Amino acid sequence: MKQTLEVGATHRFEYKVPATKTVPHLYPEAVEFTIMPTVFATGFMVGLMEWAAIQLLAPHLEDGEGSLGIHIDVSHTAATVPGQVVTVDVVLTQVNGRRVSFDVKAHDGLDLIGKGRHDRMVVHWDKFVSKVNQKAKAARVGPVTRRRL
Repeated sequence: MKQTLEVGATHRFEYKVPATKTVPHLYPEAVEFTIMPTVFATGFMVGLMEWAAIQLLAPHLEDGEGSLGIHIDVSHTAATVPGQVVTVDVVLTQVNGRRVSFDVKAHDGLDLIGKGRHDRMVVHWDKFVSKVNQKAKAARVGPVTRRRL
């Protein structure tokens, strides 16, 4: 990780919610989800918060580095319907070695829909994939791959 990353750094991300990011689409094989209202799913909101944090970190990472979400503690307090734009704001609150922490908030233009804290760990992708593939081998499942841009 580069020395350019500083506490207080901010990033804003906007996303127009499609129908495919509503609760019935979270786990389509789960009848319990498919019968719920078509509102923005908490799981997808969490993903947006992670995405915004990833974008904040990106210019501060060395080649071959990335980050993994390791902790999330957020509320989801208001429903958002497809077509609304969700704005996510992240603020870097702490850098502790490779562990970075963020305050996160999401707003849909009418309501604050979620807020909380998110932690990520900066990793070297090749090293991480190698470790995970050792686990995959022990579990007797296929290897993990990583798409490269």
